[in-house]
Amino acid sequence: FPSGAGGLVLTIDDYLAFGQMMLSLGKHKGSRILSRLSVETMTTDQLTPEQKAVSGLVPGFFDSHGWGFGVSVVTRRDDVAAVPGRYGWDGGLGTSWYSDLREEMVTILMTQRAWTSPNPPDVCLDFWTSAYQAIDD
Repeated sequence: FPSGAGGLVLTIDDYLAFGQMMLSLGKHKGSRILSRLSVETMTTDQLTPEQKAVSGLVPGFFDSHGWGFGVSVVTRRDDVAAVPGRYGWDGGLGTSWYSDLREEMVTILMTQRAWTSPNPPDVCLDFWTSAYQAIDD
């Protein structure tokens, strides 16, 4: 494979099962898939301030985000949908998944809109904003 970050094929039901398993700290339908400690480690920012400073990634990204093992992790709120502790992944070909333990929410967006820049397309931002605005405590 030319890239470990490309070519994933799955259904939205599979993606939802994965997101729910992560949200349930490694359990899915009563079966332990990953240890709680594994999920907590995966979803905790693993980068040092020094690594973030020299990364060259999208300017400003690490002001409010970090990287766990395989997922992006929100570390500081900078908009309605950027809730600290929220984690997930944006695929460059139009998929996006995040789990939010505090809100007990798994959100998945599957489009056919490839990203044309390092910043998410408006449809992603609108989706995340709408999802969080719909929370009714």
